Amino acid sequence: MIYNELLQFSHKHPILAYDGVCILCDGYVKWLLKRDKQEIFRYVALQNMPEIKAALPTSDNDTVVLFKNGKMYTHSDVGIMITKYLGGLWPVLSVFIYLPKFIRDKVYRIIATNRYRWFGKVDSCILPDPAKQHLFLGL
Repeated sequence: MIYNELLQFSHKHPILAYDGVCILCDGYVKWLLKRDKQEIFRYVALQNMPEIKAALPTSDNDTVVLFKNGKMYTHSDVGIMITKYLGGLWPVLSVFIYLPKFIRDKVYRIIATNRYRWFGKVDSCILPDPAKQHLFLGL
């Protein structure tokens, strides 16, 4: 799937692109898979889709990316947008959108910059549970 097709597909399903070798990122995807009961999201490891990484400004390579309705969201906006789709009390966290973006993104960048040192990384992307493989693009 090329980048423009990805944007078009995001009108049907929001797509989360993440660092597939990052243990923190992988944990976040597993956490989201458990809470996405309606299988709204699709997932792709950035390592499996280099076109996405190439589309990011070089200073933004330490981010997850959410494609939704043909738009690309990065940094702290990703988590806030995702909470809107989850059940229970998770949508309440979307109030963080009212915090200034430069503050939210500063915290995000600190975590993103140190994620390998704090949480570790693996040599290759971790494969999803076979029952959830249909949710992953680029496999």
